[in-house]
Amino acid sequence: MNKHLKLVREFHGAFSFPQAEHGANMQLSDMDVVLRQALLMDEGSAVLKAIKAGEMVEILTALINLAYCALGAIAMRGDDVIDYKVTWRHDGFVVSVMRVLSDKIHNCTSGSTDDYSAVYCLCVHLTRSFINADFDKAFQMIHDGNLSKPAKAPDLSDCLYE
Repeated sequence: MNKHLKLVREFHGAFSFPQAEHGANMQLSDMDVVLRQALLMDEGSAVLKAIKAGEMVEILTALINLAYCALGAIAMRGDDVIDYKVTWRHDGFVVSVMRVLSDKIHNCTSGSTDDYSAVYCLCVHLTRSFINADFDKAFQMIHDGNLSKPAKAPDLSDCLYE
């Protein structure tokens, strides 16, 4: 099982959020797809607003939250992450980031693990190539903050390489 998915499943278990048994490959209901799409769109919007502001730590936080949300849908289905090679290359234009994020999020209207995995893999790729940060460390810090009571937003500045 993907290590980040394992953390999201731990989070779902700790707060009694719905999730299927791992390996169940359940279909999401129409209302679950709608809810997940709304959450993905909110998190995608946060990424774009952070890019507009030019704040690297905010961009990193938003990308991790978007990945967390995509993994939440996969946990609800009881599936595992499908690893995708991301072909987006840093071309110096933030519009290309907006396009690829918007397209991947839009595709999640299918409710398919493939599409949620594509969002997750894109977040990993953008974290490592677009903002040059440590995805694993940032994900763990966000996860630990999500599990703390009350939930607290960690400072991810240590996760940036530059």
